[in-house]
Amino acid sequence: MRPAGRPVPTPGAHRGTPGYAIMSTVGRLPGGGLAKGLAVTLRTMTRRTITRQYPEVQPDLPPRSRGVIALFEENCTVCMLCARECPDWCIYIDSHKETLPAEGGGRARSRNVLDRFAIDFSLCMYCGICVEVCPFDALFWSPEFEYAEYDIAELTHEKERLREWMWTVPPPQAHDPAGEPPKEIAAAEKAAARGAGPGRKT
Repeated sequence: MRPAGRPVPTPGAHRGTPGYAIMSTVGRLPGGGLAKGLAVTLRTMTRRTITRQYPEVQPDLPPRSRGVIALFEENCTVCMLCARECPDWCIYIDSHKETLPAEGGGRARSRNVLDRFAIDFSLCMYCGICVEVCPFDALFWSPEFEYAEYDIAELTHEKERLREWMWTVPPPQAHDPAGEPPKEIAAAEKAAARGAGPGRKT
């Protein structure tokens, strides 16, 4: 509890400033709180506003903004890893198997064909786990965020609409020149150095 007789701190009036003693005195008078509030309002009215007039002025988004998830269907192998790791279970995948005849009399092989890939953005919490765990780079973050709907059912994006978001995915950022090289490149260079050693044909 504040001791009696001690001045109440005032927003914008700090100890040692010319207005501190005046505002502290005003705060103890009847209606002083209203006067201090009006003083703050009048002081703010003289400043230049920094409000951006959205949607006329689009916001400057960070490079790694999480807006909507885009699907590159050609890279999807229907491994179901994204759907299994999703904590909200908002990814729906349907597929079927096709048998491809082998050329030259070999054994026929089968492959998964993607029938449905949908994300319910009314359930999605934008954690990015599906993008991180995809082993074949089929899911990407797009900075687009203007996809609000009047009907919640319209927030379930099928693979056709997820494909359209791919055109809004920005190019990847450049690697840090001072950072460590990827493990794949380092392993390839090490293997090439062993292959080009003395006593080996190149």
